[in-house]
Amino acid sequence: METKLLVLLYLIFHGLRIVDGVRPTGPGNFNVMSFGARGDGLHDDSKAFQETWKAACNSTGSVKLVIPKGPTFSALLSSGAMCKCAIHHSPIAGNAKGNDRSEQIQGSLAWPHNKCPVKKDCKLLPTSLAFLATNHSKMKDITSVNSKFFHIALLSNANFKASGIKIVAPAESPNTDGIHLERNTAVTISKSEIRTGDDCISVGQGNHDITIAGIKCGPGHGISVGSLGKYEDEEDVTGLVVKDCTLTGTDNGVRIKTWENSPKSTKASNLTFENIEMDNVRNPIIIDQTYCPFAKCQSAVPSRVKISDITFKNIRGTSTSPVAVTLKCSKGIPCENVSLQDVRLEHNGPNGTTATCVNVKAEYSGTQNPPPCKGPDSEN
Repeated sequence: METKLLVLLYLIFHGLRIVDGVRPTGPGNFNVMSFGARGDGLHDDSKAFQETWKAACNSTGSVKLVIPKGPTFSALLSSGAMCKCAIHHSPIAGNAKGNDRSEQIQGSLAWPHNKCPVKKDCKLLPTSLAFLATNHSKMKDITSVNSKFFHIALLSNANFKASGIKIVAPAESPNTDGIHLERNTAVTISKSEIRTGDDCISVGQGNHDITIAGIKCGPGHGISVGSLGKYEDEEDVTGLVVKDCTLTGTDNGVRIKTWENSPKSTKASNLTFENIEMDNVRNPIIIDQTYCPFAKCQSAVPSRVKISDITFKNIRGTSTSPVAVTLKCSKGIPCENVSLQDVRLEHNGPNGTTATCVNVKAEYSGTQNPPPCKGPDSEN
């Protein structure tokens, strides 16, 4: 299967900008076509990509790495094939697909080999595109189709902006998170469309000051914080805004998920979900501190992730489940300062909607449908 992106390419450098539809020429511009790429979708262009990257890394000053829009390139690249260097303002456009050599399983052909949905200690398949420790980087107008595992990962970046991203994979594709974030600061993801088999966007541990806006999500598992509380070295999540998004036919809407038996105490705080439209979503609003995607998980100790200062504001639309709001917090560390403002969620069947609250006393204002929970451990 085809990925309109560099398959298995891990971009490890500073000051990256990826944009679409440009073909710059002149000093400092490195176009794969100039290094022998054919762009017919049939011939292997891996060597041309490697030579282009090598030349860019050996250059000085500001450079631009160019994959022209229009042609389809067949290339198989790994992190070992690419140099590690500092590149400033590097536009990338066009289509790149993994070649179909049988010894290198690509895209959807790899999904049957993914045991992570049923096995906790599984071998992770590669992510299609990862940004590691970049600063003031931009990614724009990129399409990823049928990744083996995560489509895009953002790891330890600062001041990162992404927009116009299109991600496509079927609902049954395993662990194909659209964009996964860990240990980032000041990231904005906007005006993008994500259809996949897992979380459209997953905000993992160690993220601060994240804005997610104007996302069309579905199918998929929704927009999630977590899962959190699984590993010893996890850090807090603080300062998240998810706004102006539409979720269609997803398993969840906006979700916070943490594991029980957490190895250490962490927190998730100052998280806001605002102006979100739900269209036939199974769990529109959900906090789940007993998260377990397997048949059985260790649960001797309640989750040690402290959830506080959470706002759900102007959440509206339809739920495929009668329980439209689920706030299931840790019995060891109950949630604090959870606010629901102007929530209007209708059941798309004959029944009305209800809310479930466990180990939390939420605050309510404005319109509330489903009606508010009556206490910290109740259903309405």
